[in-house]
Amino acid sequence: MNLQQRIVLLNRLGEYILEGSDNWQTAKEKASLQNAWFTPEFIDLATRNIAEAFLQKDKLMAWARQYNLPGETPAPKNVGIIMAGNIPLVGFHDFLCVFITGHRQTIKPSSKDDILIKHLVQQLYEWDETTRQLVTFSEMLKGCDAYIATGSNNSARYFDYYFSKYPHIIRRNRTSVALLTGQETPGELDKLADDVYQYFGLGCRNVTKLYVPENYDFVPLINAFKKYDYLGDMHKYRNNYDYMLAVLILNKQYYMSNQSILLAESKELFSPISQLNYEFYKNASEVEASLAGNADVQCIVGKNHLAFGQAQQPALTDYADGVDVMKFLREL
Repeated sequence: MNLQQRIVLLNRLGEYILEGSDNWQTAKEKASLQNAWFTPEFIDLATRNIAEAFLQKDKLMAWARQYNLPGETPAPKNVGIIMAGNIPLVGFHDFLCVFITGHRQTIKPSSKDDILIKHLVQQLYEWDETTRQLVTFSEMLKGCDAYIATGSNNSARYFDYYFSKYPHIIRRNRTSVALLTGQETPGELDKLADDVYQYFGLGCRNVTKLYVPENYDFVPLINAFKKYDYLGDMHKYRNNYDYMLAVLILNKQYYMSNQSILLAESKELFSPISQLNYEFYKNASEVEASLAGNADVQCIVGKNHLAFGQAQQPALTDYADGVDVMKFLREL
């Protein structure tokens, strides 16, 4: 299968997602039943972003030209991919990178998110049987030429050990932050709510901490966040909210809330589900310097950084952990 054929197939996959056939609707319903964090709303959000940002023919062709991908891949390697399952189809970009470069891949999907990726690959099988030679699934990854593995900091240590002899990309826990000036418009705060709440804050691109100037007025922010108050009706999220609220009260720690999220002052970048950490600053440049090169930070949202509302809308070249997967694959 040459590059042009692969691009045509991927573009067709994007059209399939957006068309919303009965088979696709059924697959999304099964995924939502399998994992309660995968609400229909957030499955639709993730898959629509993939179709519109990743699977457009012109974008795929420009991406391929950027890396001088050849029409034919003369010596394809077999790349093992261990996918995470924190948000719907979080491992799709790795699949896409390997597929468009013409390498073979063996995927170990997360047990929390295996329905959607298998369904989409099955569509590729049906449209072109050659795809079966390029994409397979397995619960054990052995004998691959290279590996891409995403997991927690703990699992990453095992990945480093097991895959040390092979070319590899190992990803660990990451999160995102927002640097506020206090001059944000209501519209910007509304979009910041998306960066915080979408996918219940489970993604590495979710904002889990705010840096705010001294004497910051939280009222406009809390009011803007009320657009997601309905998430408080989701029992798994509510359980986390009630638990974290109890912890804050028992520890006699000051907090603010709008009934769907808890704001607590903390130095920590990572925050539990339903909680958003914040920290006051005097000098924004010092904050930026402290975040520069921080291995735990995926995105910085704010003026002169990633635009509000864009954290969960990565482009093809927004690589997780800042590691250029296409360059890695081209050099195999």
